[in-house]
Parts: sequence; C-alpha cells; structure tokens
Amino acid sequence: MSNETRDMNRDPISGAPGAHPVGVGVGGVGGAAAGAAVGSLFGPIGTVIGGAVGAVAGGGAGKAVAERLDPTGEREYWQGEYANRPYYDNQYSYDDYAPAYEYGDRIRAEHGARQWDDSLEAEVREGWEATKANSRLGWENAKDAVRDAFDRSDRTYRAYDATDRYYGERYQDADYYNKEYDYQSDYAPAYRYGTYARANDAGRDWDNNLEADLERGWERAKGESRLGWNEAKHAVRDAWHGVERALPGDADGDGR
Repeated sequence: MSNETRDMNRDPISGAPGAHPVGVGVGGVGGAAAGAAVGSLFGPIGTVIGGAVGAVAGGGAGKAVAERLDPTGEREYWQGEYANRPYYDNQYSYDDYAPAYEYGDRIRAEHGARQWDDSLEAEVREGWEATKANSRLGWENAKDAVRDAFDRSDRTYRAYDATDRYYGERYQDADYYNKEYDYQSDYAPAYRYGTYARANDAGRDWDNNLEADLERGWERAKGESRLGWNEAKHAVRDAWHGVERALPGDADGDGR
C-alpha cells in the first residue's frame, strides 16, 4: 500500500486515522427527502470503500461487489466504543470482541438488504466457531456484538444509499451543476461527504470554520472526483442541510 493511500485512510475532517474516502448547498437540489431517510437512521455512520453504495441505476444498498466498510475505520471505532456497550463484560478484552465486530460487518456486506431476524441469526450462529479465531467468546457472549456491528453497517449502507438515490436523480437541477462532471464519479463523493460530515459532527453549525475544516479534508475524501473544493462545496452543503433538516432543532434555522 502506498504512503498516499495510507494517508488518505484518515478522517477527512479531523485527520484521525481510520476513515476512508467515501467516493464512488446553496441554491441547490433541496435534500429534505434524503435527509429524512438519513436522519431516521440515527446513530453514527461509518465510511465505505469500493463502489458506490446502491448504484443509482438500481439495486439495494450494499449490494455492489466492491463495497465494504473500511476495516481500519471500523476497528478504530469499536476499540474506542466496545467498553461502553451494554453487553460488555470486563473479563474480556477488545481482542475477544474484535472478531465479533468483523463478523457482523461481513455478514451485512454479504447479505445485502436482508434484515437481522431469527433465521439470519441461526445462520450466523453456525458460522461463529469457524470465524472467532482466538476470541474467548462463545456465541451467547458474542451475538450482541455481532448484531451491533451488523446494525452499524446497515445504517452506513442505507445512509449512503439514500443520499445516492436522492441526489442522483436531482443533481442536474442544481444551480451549481456543471455538465462537464457526472454524478457517480464526481458529485456522489461530495454529497456523501456532506452526509458523513453532518452525521458524525452533529454538534456543529455550518459556518466559515466548519467549511474551512471540510475544505482541508476534501482532497482526502474526494476519491476520484474531479471537483475542486470551490466546485464541490455547494453539493457538500446541500447534503449537510438535507440531513440537518431531518434532525431535531435545525441548528442554523435557515431551512437551506
């Protein structure tokens, strides 16, 4: 892996290790529908590497072959969070829980739009012993962590799917649209960046300081997008406010 790739594998806003480019507003497309879909998911969303989640031309969230959650980002997230989860037992370490989180991520990626139910749990349980590696957790101790990771992955896939589907149909109506760029390669990373930023930094308002932070992170977050920040920022802001409107207490109150 190149130094450039390793450097990109960081949170696009804070620079902390573990995130990944999510690539595939002003006077813009709106975004209330996408925001409502994303806002209803609650909880943090992770980052995705590979193809676009839920290609605009159809297919459920998370079905593209190349899609998967960024393993570095998920590992960083769960290392900081696992001891706060209600199922945590202090006789076990993160090394015991890690295979369960990885298993949950993999199950969600492999099963596409399928929801967690008794049937899926029975299938997942059968595979745990072969998956657990050196984890000391039996299934009864592991299953809540597996489900936790599955649910987080599901929120991530569905959040980006909602963003892709909504803006993929409307981006050409935005006053910032430039016909030299296409949706999948160029605009989708900007809309996802706005969705990711709002979902993971919900305590901030959109202001000059936030915009400056996002600008610094764009080169890492843009993937293959040809948009420079001055071209991308309108789509990023559109998606930010789309999520903002769906959450309680629109912080800036401007409805934009």
